[in-house]
Amino acid sequence: MKKFNSGKITFDYPVSWEVEKADILSNPDCIATLSKGQDNLINAVMFPTLMNLDQYKIFMEDSLSDDGGVILSSDFTRIANMDAIKLHANIDAPEINFDIHTYVFIENDVIYIFEMRTLDVSGESEREFKDMISTFKILK
Repeated sequence: MKKFNSGKITFDYPVSWEVEKADILSNPDCIATLSKGQDNLINAVMFPTLMNLDQYKIFMEDSLSDDGGVILSSDFTRIANMDAIKLHANIDAPEINFDIHTYVFIENDVIYIFEMRTLDVSGESEREFKDMISTFKILK
């Protein structure tokens, strides 16, 4: 495992994943981008929010459904010693069909969203993503 440290957050990730240059020009809230081949991409963002987890869960589900996504599961969970939302959805776009796995944390009016887009149906990338998230820490 390697360690990702942005100065704001930290988490461990498998050596099979590569840290990409975060595209902060088109997404200034992006704090991390990782990839594993061409089939797996993780983006992490953080920004201030006035929402709580209950409110954000409804907002996120509505947004995905409005964009044509099919929500396969959406639950509250506890991971990395914090309360979170865990969501799994499928997006069937004209060019590609992929799954989205998302973990959302809200701490001290700041939201942290980790989203993995994957074509991997084996479950390996999903397990690696969960392992990464389980090591997530907010730096003080």
